[in-house]
Amino acid sequence: MDIGVCYFPEHWPRERWATDIEQMAAAGIEYVRIGEFAWSQIEPEPGTRNFSWIEAVLELLDEYDLQAVLCTPTAAPPKWLVDRHPEIHQQEPDGTVNGFGSRRHYCYNSPVYREHTERIVSALANRFVDANPVIGWQIDNEYGCHGTLFCYCSDCGRAFRDWLRERYETIAELNTAWGTAFWSQRYRSFDEIDPPRSTPADHHPSRLLDYHRFTNEGVVAYNRLQARILRAANDDWFVTHNFMCSHTDLDPFAFRDDLDFASWDVYPTGAPQTVPGVKPSRQELRIGNPDQLGLNHDWYRGVASDRVWVLEQQPGTINWPPYSPTPADGAMAFWAHHAVAHGADVVAYFRWRRCRSGQEQYHAGLRRQDGTPDRGYHDATRVASELDQLEDGEINGSVALVVDPPSLWALSTQSMAPSFDPWEHIKTYYTALRGRGVTVAVVSPTDPLESYSLVIAPALYLLEDVRAENLTAYVESGGTLLTTLRTGEKTRANRLVEGLAPGPLTDTVGATVAQHESVDDRFETRVTIDGSTFDYHTWAEALALETATCIGTHATGVHQNRPAITRNDVGEGSCYYVGVWPTPALADTIISRVLSEAGVDRLDERLPDTVRIAERGPYAWVFNFGTDSVSIDGEITIGSSTLGAYDCAVTTESIESIEIH
Repeated sequence: MDIGVCYFPEHWPRERWATDIEQMAAAGIEYVRIGEFAWSQIEPEPGTRNFSWIEAVLELLDEYDLQAVLCTPTAAPPKWLVDRHPEIHQQEPDGTVNGFGSRRHYCYNSPVYREHTERIVSALANRFVDANPVIGWQIDNEYGCHGTLFCYCSDCGRAFRDWLRERYETIAELNTAWGTAFWSQRYRSFDEIDPPRSTPADHHPSRLLDYHRFTNEGVVAYNRLQARILRAANDDWFVTHNFMCSHTDLDPFAFRDDLDFASWDVYPTGAPQTVPGVKPSRQELRIGNPDQLGLNHDWYRGVASDRVWVLEQQPGTINWPPYSPTPADGAMAFWAHHAVAHGADVVAYFRWRRCRSGQEQYHAGLRRQDGTPDRGYHDATRVASELDQLEDGEINGSVALVVDPPSLWALSTQSMAPSFDPWEHIKTYYTALRGRGVTVAVVSPTDPLESYSLVIAPALYLLEDVRAENLTAYVESGGTLLTTLRTGEKTRANRLVEGLAPGPLTDTVGATVAQHESVDDRFETRVTIDGSTFDYHTWAEALALETATCIGTHATGVHQNRPAITRNDVGEGSCYYVGVWPTPALADTIISRVLSEAGVDRLDERLPDTVRIAERGPYAWVFNFGTDSVSIDGEITIGSSTLGAYDCAVTTESIESIEIH
């Protein structure tokens, strides 16, 4: 549980480097990330390489016993390369070419770019294979940032057609799977299929989903190309990539075989401003949303090895969101504790020093542009000292939250309501679990489930038989499963199931979806459960019972008195189905019930929305994301028993014994 920093020595005079690194060591920093976006410094001309500046920095880091994480520079190809090979540029759906002048202007599927990627990564790996302070690598940077995940160039067109041939073998099979009789979209050969470029109306959803899968697999293959080079050079190095907050366009689980662990970039005051249709509170603009941050920590921790790093931690004000208010006092230390409590082994602040040129001049660093300490530096120094007082520990949870990125992709193309954000639907249940102090493991639909007492699987829209069988086997062997609206609506090809939802999970749920509707806030939408009535929003299903028991009934609207929430006994276990999108009070009622049935320890009282507790090893962290002070009972290891605004404390008490006042 250590602190790191991102350093760009190429931005500063060489005579400053020793001072910078000496100050890093004095601050308690252990890890330094370098080399990102530095291709033009490494290869200033075709056939000319300059590694000396990296070698000099590594020597200084080694002198101060700091460890280095090197980065492959492929997120920013140099001007001479794109001039020589303009075909590597990305292309938008309308044919616009993304030109040189920022970053991420390359196509993952370009054979030429892959050749040059292999060349530069091999050169770096071979040059620094014996460099003492280098312990691992970050591959590329933030795949898909700035909306650059998808490309529609001719290379992508050829690769997509090859991908479809391999998947479907014959064009007749593709036409059948997609259902191309609709709107005269039948194809005579694979050669007729292009990337889904600009059209006057919506694209065929099956074509869109397959293009999303193809794109995801292209990124995975591009990442694998680099990972294999690095591992071949030195298998003691770790390999990771820095993913982004709530970036559901990528499937991070697909990177498992090629990463030792996942990392992600944490910008708490910017992230709440990215949620469509939601206006962040003043508190969120100062400190972030606790469950948006927690869900991402837990998601990326579940990608590989049950470990996660933060490779970019917000150090102060930032340049990219609509607004950049000053973070709360102590926020930069608070966020590091929050990351560690959710499993982060290293928290690296971005960046060491505010840059004096380029697009990120208004992104703070731990130090100002003149080299003097900024607020983040003092927070980083403090938290480094505090983490030194703690033992490492594991995170153990008995509740699994299933996330299926392909279902999120398909739902996003046919959401049926402007407010239907499938990631926010998942977060509804995550928030309810965290409100009861429950530790959550985020898993994929095909992961082993037998070690969990409770599995929450929201909106598994594309429910293939193998995934349904995994869930059913879990329930039959004694597990408690909760699944929700829009589960099993579609086949793998993004076509409605032949019968009724929840499709292959129908026998396990013991009910089918007779009718559904999307609703806005002009309608009265309420359900009754356990004698109490609660609101819901956005989506409603009326269920037809088979073997299930109705435990929640529509209290309003066209579905009045019809089942909305069910429970079904299956083998040794049980399956719950929630056919509405619950408000927080309803979600808490449902979650409390299933936690009790599954025998999962939880808090007797729901935590305030701005208070969260996380447990790692022998410690529990209590976080106050609000402005009102709270008090906690028990022995305090770090902090105090009274938490002021945006404050945290560490205790050795178990979560269940902590009392919040």
